[in-house]
Amino acid sequence: MKVLILSTYERSGGAAIAASRLLHALRKNRVDATMLCRKNISWGPQRLRKQSWSSIWERTVIFCRNGFNRKELWATDIALCGQDITKTKEYKEADVIHLHWVNQGFLSLSTIEKIVKSGKRVVWTMHDAWNTMGAYHLSIQRKDTPLEQWMLQRKQRLYALGGIQFVTCSKWLMSEVKQSQLMHDLPVTSIPNPIDTELFQPVTHTGRRRVLFVAQKVDNPMKGVQYLKEAAAMLDDVEVVALGRDIPYVSSEEEMAKLYASMDAFVLPSLSENLPNTIMEAMACGTPCVGFNVGGIPEMIDHKVNGYVARYKDAADLAEGIRYVLADHDRLGAAAREKVLHEYSEESVARRYIEIYKGTDI
Repeated sequence: MKVLILSTYERSGGAAIAASRLLHALRKNRVDATMLCRKNISWGPQRLRKQSWSSIWERTVIFCRNGFNRKELWATDIALCGQDITKTKEYKEADVIHLHWVNQGFLSLSTIEKIVKSGKRVVWTMHDAWNTMGAYHLSIQRKDTPLEQWMLQRKQRLYALGGIQFVTCSKWLMSEVKQSQLMHDLPVTSIPNPIDTELFQPVTHTGRRRVLFVAQKVDNPMKGVQYLKEAAAMLDDVEVVALGRDIPYVSSEEEMAKLYASMDAFVLPSLSENLPNTIMEAMACGTPCVGFNVGGIPEMIDHKVNGYVARYKDAADLAEGIRYVLADHDRLGAAAREKVLHEYSEESVARRYIEIYKGTDI
């Protein structure tokens, strides 16, 4: 059995990291797996080279169809055009086509339809709610626009073909699928992302009352940094370390693992999340986590067992959560590590996906 994983990016963003980690986990469990990603432009300004011509064309269409509104230029995707991976050697040899986050000009809906009609087994892991709606990725941002309605109709035609086994990374997202008008009767199961527990593991702790916050863009309001700032102002003798692409960034996973392990707590006050890799990484390193009661976060953090789940958008309760985990770091950290070993290990996750690839109910 040969598996082809499709992901827009290889390492940029949580969905891409999860796809790459699954590739690694499958190979460690003797599955013949490979991955294809979107090809970027090879010349021009650096920011332009991070995209593809299909992505640039789609942003132009979205910009025009949204009444020349730039605010939601990256909040939506229309999968109108993309790159035809069906002509590649990897695709032709694969028995299973495993889609992950394939937006921003990588795969068009017409290419996905072609894949479904090929007769190959198709698995699609959802890393956000884009599949359940029209053009939007997050339900918290969704608006009933002509663009949204147009995309809903296009997805309805694709899903009517059948032949796709959907997977969500969190039970929360699976419940969103079951409640959505678009996908409520489609086959879906929930399998978490895997993590290398030999790479991300505890080290000797210094106990300096340091709290870590990590986001690709630290100033992204959806990551809730404004609530962390309010909470930090209520705390005494606590150092908050913020890390992101726009702040000095750790260059390797090995360094990142050591940083997590050196912290007394990890805080992610996101306003919308699926199953964040950052929380999983911190827990694997024996660092208890604090987050809001939203999305898949309460599936990962067991309240006052291995961390603290704060009331949504409540900075005071976020501060209370930080105090709680700092006061009981050792017990909570050990429980966090144990949960990751039991539920998110590479072997556990790979085994469940192998059953999906075989078409076996799990």
